[in-house]
Amino acid sequence: MRAANIVHLGNKELRSLARDPILLFLIVYSFTIGVYASATAMPDSLNKAPIAIVDEDGSPLSSRIASAFYPPHFLVPVQISQPEMDARMDQGLDTFALDIPPNFQRDLLAGRSPAIQLNIDATRMSQAFTGNGYIQAILDGEIAEFLQRSRSADPSPVELNLRHRFNPSLTQAWFGAVMEVINNVTMLSIILTGASLIREREHGTVEHLLVMPVTPGEIMISKASAMGLVVIVASALSLVLVVQGLLAVQIEGSLLLFFAGTGLHLFATTSMGIFMGTLARSMPQFGLLMMLVLLPLEMLSGGVTPRESMPTVVQLVMEAAPTTHFVALAQAILYRGAGFAVVWPHFAALVLIGALLFSLSLARFRRTIGLMA
Repeated sequence: MRAANIVHLGNKELRSLARDPILLFLIVYSFTIGVYASATAMPDSLNKAPIAIVDEDGSPLSSRIASAFYPPHFLVPVQISQPEMDARMDQGLDTFALDIPPNFQRDLLAGRSPAIQLNIDATRMSQAFTGNGYIQAILDGEIAEFLQRSRSADPSPVELNLRHRFNPSLTQAWFGAVMEVINNVTMLSIILTGASLIREREHGTVEHLLVMPVTPGEIMISKASAMGLVVIVASALSLVLVVQGLLAVQIEGSLLLFFAGTGLHLFATTSMGIFMGTLARSMPQFGLLMMLVLLPLEMLSGGVTPRESMPTVVQLVMEAAPTTHFVALAQAILYRGAGFAVVWPHFAALVLIGALLFSLSLARFRRTIGLMA
C-alpha cells in the first residue's frame, strides 16, 4: 500500500465531488441553514398560544386570573361562554380553554378546595405539553398572592436553590445547534462515501480503477479519507461561523479534542458508507438503506433521548454503534468542557468499532471488486 496512490486517488475523489452540485449543495445546506433552522425552529418556551376563558364566577379573583395570561406566552384571552367552549375547541380556535366555576373565590376563602377545569387540544403537542405547566404555575402564583392579602400563608420550610449548569439560560438553541452538527457529521460521512462508490459503478469508472496498479485497500482508504476531510472542514466552519458566531453558543471544551474524536468517528462511519455502497446497486437503493440505518443511529444514540430512559436491550445493542460514543464524547467536550481523561473510553470504543467496520467493509469491497473483474 503506497501513500502516493492514496493521495492521487483522494484528489480524484475531491475533484469528482466538486463536479457534483447536488452533493455540494447538501453539504453547504446541512452545515449552515440546516444547523440554524434546527436551533431556532423549536421555540425555547411557549409562544403565542391561543387561550379562552369561561368566567362563571365573575369575582375579582377570576378577573385577576384572566388578566395574568398575556403575550408573548399566550395570546390575549378570549372571554367565552360555556356552550362556546367545546365548539371552539372542535374548530381548532383554542389550544387551551379555562373554565372557572361559580363561587370559586368564595369557596377558596372558605377553605374549601374548588377545582378549575382546563381543556387542552392535545393535537398541538408542543404547546399542549409545555402549556400545562405554564398555566399551572400562573394559577398557583395568582391564587397564592390573592390569599396572602386575605390571610397569612406559612412560608415553605425548605428553600430550593437551583443551579443550571452548562446552559444557565436554558436556551434550546444551544442544544439543537450542536446536536445538528453532530448528526450531520454522521449523515454526510455515510452519504458521501457510499455515493462516491455508487457513482464509480454508474459511470463505469470502476473498470478503470481495476486496471490501475492500485489495491482495494488504497481505493477504500482514499475514498474514506477524502470524504472524511470534507466533513471535518465543513463541521469546523459550521461550529465556528454558525454555532459560535451566528447563534452565539458557548463551546466549553477543546475543539481540537472534539475533532480528534470526530476523526475516529469518521473512520467508522465512512467504512459503514462504503459497506452500504457495496450492497446497493443504485442511488435509490442506497437512499432506502440510509433510511433504515441512519434513523436508528441518530434516534437511539442518546442525542435525542437520554439512553438511560431506553430499554436495557436497546442500550446494550447501541453500545456497538459508533454514534453512541461520538454523541457522548461530543456532549462531554462541547457542553461540559471535559478533557481526554474523561472521554478516553469513548475514544477507545470508536477505535475498536472503526477497526471492525473497516475490516468488514474492506473484505466486502474486495469481494465486490473481484466480482466486477
